[in-house]
Amino acid sequence: MKILLNAFLALGLTVLATFGATAGTSGSFIGKSNHITTGGVTIVKNADGTATVTLDENFSLDGAPDPRVAFGKDGSYAPEADLGELKNLNGKQVYTVPASVNIDDYNEVYIWCLKFSVPLGVAALN
Repeated sequence: MKILLNAFLALGLTVLATFGATAGTSGSFIGKSNHITTGGVTIVKNADGTATVTLDENFSLDGAPDPRVAFGKDGSYAPEADLGELKNLNGKQVYTVPASVNIDDYNEVYIWCLKFSVPLGVAALN
């Protein structure tokens, strides 16, 4: 019975590894445009081709009108890689990356003020 239980446990872990996250990258926000933006971000690319962006539980933005979450590259915000409105000024948040966005094309995550077209915070991805 113990051998059978261990076999099921091993099979379950194999299935989780197969269908779970396959690659990830992360970074930490630095405030921009006189805003205080702190906390971390993690990008996970799943085995099924989907990807998510997670702002960690320590994420914080001091406030701004119309903040958005988006990708960028080499110091430039990429409006075509917008993930949507920032859900909360503080805490963990998860965003689904649209299939039209190739996360490998970007090396930064932006918190962007759409109203004034300025960065509120940028996290370089490593």
